[in-house]
Amino acid sequence: MTDTSVKKVNSATSPHGEMGQVYLASGINLAMRLWQEEAPSEAKPATQRPYETVGYVLAGRAELHLQDQMVILESGDSWVVPKDAPHTYRILETFSAIEVTSPPARVHDRDAA
Repeated sequence: MTDTSVKKVNSATSPHGEMGQVYLASGINLAMRLWQEEAPSEAKPATQRPYETVGYVLAGRAELHLQDQMVILESGDSWVVPKDAPHTYRILETFSAIEVTSPPARVHDRDAA
């Protein structure tokens, strides 16, 4: 059986996660979330997550530190963080981005801080 349902999510009424993320539409195998106007900050301790993440920068600048590499993310850039890869972000300028996780980060406490 195929899931043919359509889901619409309004970000103004979406639930928020402990790290400040806004949970948007999600399916069985992936989920979308919004990071909106994250303030500049120092990098947090590196973490590993049991899901793959792809993202797209809407505004601002950040450093992505991933497995002994560092890239600057700016408006219009996209990125990938592989499943279980040690990584952290350092926000350089007020930052907004959309991320998609697979499997969905919010399910089974995969998104716990």
